[in-house]
Amino acid sequence: MASNARTRLQFDPGDMPIYAIGDIHGRLDLLQQAERSIIDNAARLPGRKLIVTLGDYIDRGPSSAQVISHLMAPPPPDFDRICLTGNHEIMMLDYIDGLISFGDWMQMGADALLRSYGLDPAQLPLVFPSASKLDAFIRQSLPRPHLDFLRTLPIMADTPDVLFVHAGIDPSRPIMNQSDEDLVFIRQRFFDSRVQLPKLVVHGHTPVEWPGVHDRRLNLDTGAFRSNRLTVARLWRGQVHLFST
Repeated sequence: MASNARTRLQFDPGDMPIYAIGDIHGRLDLLQQAERSIIDNAARLPGRKLIVTLGDYIDRGPSSAQVISHLMAPPPPDFDRICLTGNHEIMMLDYIDGLISFGDWMQMGADALLRSYGLDPAQLPLVFPSASKLDAFIRQSLPRPHLDFLRTLPIMADTPDVLFVHAGIDPSRPIMNQSDEDLVFIRQRFFDSRVQLPKLVVHGHTPVEWPGVHDRRLNLDTGAFRSNRLTVARLWRGQVHLFST
């Protein structure tokens, strides 16, 4: 994984309602549905609201490029938005930076991402039989503003009562001492640890059929690209309200 450390946000939202959205994976249609539901739900709540997306915006689903463009645009009126990075964004940049091969990147479901940019992942290796020419063509074909946006994404958003992160944390280490790799890739050490988490950790990364709060963990990844269910959690005044597309 790239060695450049990602930004770690710390802030106190006060009484602001926060809407967290699970892994999107190229499903612009579901993201737009989820945002409409959020806007309807928030219409009865006071003040500004915050949307936190938990990473994995790309790959597998059909509209990776369009999801990135959507997230780069302004959020809905009266909302702020924080977009966290996921492991799929990290791996895309690792490919762009020459840290992993085209074949390794394709195993992440990046063929769908290339198609969303109008590129044919089956034909490209035939047109560019050498790896260096193939990589160079893809790197120059992907829009620089999209890549620059993905490079700026923070890796966690830490509030007094809730931590938002893509994959989870190593429960044996303080929050600010977590490695970037654990924050976007961890699974079993997070799930199996008997150490009590310091606060509610809202995450995605590991698909579940139904989300729920278990031992201060809330997993919002409901496999949207194949299940057609993109899950949202509203966190407000100590309560968690869940809804899906």
